[in-house]
Amino acid sequence: MKPTSAAFSDNAHRALHDVTLQQALAKAGVGFVEKRRAAVSDLPEFAALREAGRAIKDHALAHLDHYLLRFEQQVQASGGEVHWAETPAEACAAVLDICTRAGATLVAKGKSMVGEEIAINDALETAGFEVVETDLGEYIIQIAHEPPSHIIAPAVHKTRKQIADLFESLHHQPGLTRPLETVPQIVDEARQILRDTFLAADVGITGANFLIAETGSTVIVTNEGNGDLSATLPRVHIVLASIEKVVPTLEDASVLLRLLARSATGQEITSYTTFFTGPRRADDPDGPEQFHVVLVDNGRSRMLGGAYHEMLRCIRCGACLNHCPVYSAVGGHAYGWVYPGPMGAVLTPLMVGLDEGRPLPNASTLCGRCEEVCPMSIPLPQLLREHRRQEFERRLAPPRSRWALATWAFFAQRPRLYRWASRLGSLLLNKSSGGRGRFRSLPFAEGWTAARDLPAPQGDTFMAQWQRRKPHD
Repeated sequence: MKPTSAAFSDNAHRALHDVTLQQALAKAGVGFVEKRRAAVSDLPEFAALREAGRAIKDHALAHLDHYLLRFEQQVQASGGEVHWAETPAEACAAVLDICTRAGATLVAKGKSMVGEEIAINDALETAGFEVVETDLGEYIIQIAHEPPSHIIAPAVHKTRKQIADLFESLHHQPGLTRPLETVPQIVDEARQILRDTFLAADVGITGANFLIAETGSTVIVTNEGNGDLSATLPRVHIVLASIEKVVPTLEDASVLLRLLARSATGQEITSYTTFFTGPRRADDPDGPEQFHVVLVDNGRSRMLGGAYHEMLRCIRCGACLNHCPVYSAVGGHAYGWVYPGPMGAVLTPLMVGLDEGRPLPNASTLCGRCEEVCPMSIPLPQLLREHRRQEFERRLAPPRSRWALATWAFFAQRPRLYRWASRLGSLLLNKSSGGRGRFRSLPFAEGWTAARDLPAPQGDTFMAQWQRRKPHD
C-alpha cells in the first residue's frame, strides 16, 4: 500500500461528501463506543488492570533485547525458526524464501496489520503466488481492491448492501445462497468460498497480537476462527509480528488479553484466543510441519528511548479510532496509509517520514478522548504535539502557518502585550460582526466558515475576567 498521507485534505473532503460512507461510519462508531463503555463499566478493576498492563509493556520495552532473544530460543527449542527483518523489504524476502522452499502456490492469509505495513500481499503476488485473505473483512476489501479502513474492522466503511452486491458480482459458484439479504447469508457465502482455500493452501500466514518469551508462543485473537484454520491446515505456518509485541510470560499475556477485547470490541474475550507453539509434534493430530516467525523492526528500534517510545505500548485495539471525532467524520482511507486515526497519526510519520505524513498530526482536535480510552495510557495528544513541534522546527509547515505560530509565540512570551492584543482583537471582531454575533466568512478562517458560522467574541476576554475575579493577595 503506497503512502498517500500528504493528500489527507483532499481525501477528507471526498469522505465528508460520501453519503454512503457517512452512514456506515455513523452506525459502526456508535456500536464500538457503547460496547466498550458497557464492558469497562462491568469490570470494576479495569483501571487497576490498565495500570498493570502499562507496567508489563514498559518493563518488556525496557528489556526488549533480552525478551526477544529469549523468545527466539524458545521458538527454536519447540522446533520453529525466527527470521529477523530490519526493513519491510527484508521481511518480504524472508517470507518469499520460505514459500519458495516449501514449493507453495496458494497462501491462506489471516489478518495482519504488519502484513499491510510491509505490503506482503503485493510481494507474494508479484512473485507468482496466489494469496487469499481469510478474515471476512480483509477478504471483502481484497476482492474490492481496497486497503483496510480500520485496524480491527477492515471493511467498516462498507454497508451490507455494498458487500452483497460485491459478492453477487464476483461469486459464480454453484450452490451458493442467494439472494444475499441478511448478514448470516453473506457470512455463509464467504464461508463456502473460503473453505477450499483452507484445504488447498500450502502456506498459512497470520499476525500475532502477542509473543510470549517464556514459551516461544504466538497469540492471535479472532471472532471467526479463520486464523486457526490458516495456521493449522497448511503445511507451513508463517507468523508476521513486530518486535514490540513480545511480553515476558503467559500471565502477562493474560492481563493484556483482558484489556484488549474489552477495548476493541466490547467483549470479555474474543471467540477464539489461540496460542501457537512450534510446528506439529509426533503425537499431534494436526498442525503445520514448519513454524516460522518473521520479526519486523521497521523503525521501532529507533523509537525506543526517544520522544515516541510510549507509542510502542500500543496493543492495536482500535479504541482511539472509535472515539476520535476526526476519524468518525472521515474514516480510515482519508489517512492514506495502513494505520488511521490518532495512533496512525503518530505512527505513520515515523514510518514513512514526517515530510510525507505531515498532515496527519494536524488532523486532530487534541480533545484527549484517545488518551482517555487507550488501555495502555499512551499520551497520544502529547505525541501529536511533538510531531507538530518538529514540523515547525524543520520548516515543513506552510509559510502562512509558520507565520501565524511565530506571531502567536511573540505575543505569548509577553503577557501584558498578549492581554492588550487579545482585548483589542476581541473588540474589533465583535464590532465587525455587525451585531450578528457570528461570521459567515472571515479572512484566514475559511476552513471553519466553509462549513459553519464562526461565533464572534462576546464581552471581555477570559484573562480580563480572571483578573477581576481571582482573590487578591
